[in-house]
Amino acid sequence: MSRSGDAQPDTYEYVGGELDLFARAVNWKRYFRSELAPFIRGDVLEVGAGIGETTRHLCDGRQRTWVCLEPDPRLSGRLRDLLEQASLTPAPTVHTGTLADVEPSSRFDTILYIDVLEHIETDREELLRATAHLAPGGAIVVLSPAFGLLFSEFDRAVGHFRRYTRETLAAVFPPTLRRRRLTYLDSVGFVASLANRALLKQSLPSARQIAFWDRAMIPTSRWVDSMLGRWIGRSIIAVYERR
Repeated sequence: MSRSGDAQPDTYEYVGGELDLFARAVNWKRYFRSELAPFIRGDVLEVGAGIGETTRHLCDGRQRTWVCLEPDPRLSGRLRDLLEQASLTPAPTVHTGTLADVEPSSRFDTILYIDVLEHIETDREELLRATAHLAPGGAIVVLSPAFGLLFSEFDRAVGHFRRYTRETLAAVFPPTLRRRRLTYLDSVGFVASLANRALLKQSLPSARQIAFWDRAMIPTSRWVDSMLGRWIGRSIIAVYERR
């Protein structure tokens, strides 16, 4: 899959410390899985797979192959260990590197950026490169934090360059792609994030806060989001398809 086996960008180290904190946010992962699952099919490339918790929730046997791409060698090692124990179908393969290390001729039906695109400074160029790896009818699927007014110490601490609105996220997709989905999720989390920015100003939430958000707020958000037509939320999802 990669140009030269498994690339080793040993100068890259992920600065965020939230991956383990959010690993147990199972209600949140089930929520966004329910929204994205219809678009995750065929041969899948997951960019920035982290420690593999998202992979475990999204790789559900309806795909043909699954490739995890992670630039941090330390995280990719943890990712391999977790996936070896997870017994997923299809069995994901792990490559250390970025999209630049993917063989130019490789094509995928789905390319995933789950809480990843906001970490990439040149997001427009990244999606242009991803588009070149789409099979006919393939889709790029993005989940990212929403609304710049929520940009907080947490965003800075985990290396976010930005948060997106519908307009700003749509603007970085190549015009050759067709929009299939562009909407917000987690309206209750939006209010909680606004309060954190204004009052708490934490760089990282506590495990107790994550548990309360996941167990109490997410089930409420699923109901409120539907009632409000998903016009606001802590996160945004986008699905763009190759014509």
